[in-house]
Amino acid sequence: MKADALPSPSPFSGTRLLSSVEDVYRRCRELGMRLSRQRRMVLDLLWAERSHLSARDIFEKLNNLGRNIGHTSVYQNLEALQSAGVIECLDRANGRLYGYRSDPHSHLTCSATGAIQDLDVILPQELLDQIERHTGFTIETYTLQLTGCRRALEKADQVR
Repeated sequence: MKADALPSPSPFSGTRLLSSVEDVYRRCRELGMRLSRQRRMVLDLLWAERSHLSARDIFEKLNNLGRNIGHTSVYQNLEALQSAGVIECLDRANGRLYGYRSDPHSHLTCSATGAIQDLDVILPQELLDQIERHTGFTIETYTLQLTGCRRALEKADQVR
């Protein structure tokens, strides 16, 4: 479930790319957010994992690491961080997943495993212009939600 590449700035991004957990701490302070021990633990874990985790995953991973944190504290911190735009929240059929990136970016979800990979996709300007002409909207930012299966998995299924 980990992304293969480090993030790079996304098109139309009005959101500053936070490239380290220290940048996230600084952003929280700029927003007037308190950086409690619990909040730092949640942020540190998200940045160390660099994947998309449920609140339950975060709670279990932190407690397995010997960090004493309650369910309520995890949920409250995730909601505060997401509301402030410091982390992302993906609503999925089986619940919410939280990720360390907050800049506009796209996702590729594996239809076989459910793994999510972050992608930085730049659409051709001609396509954006065509969409704007067709809809009458001015595109300010975009994200894509792509679903697929790794070619190796497709071939293994065909052999069976």
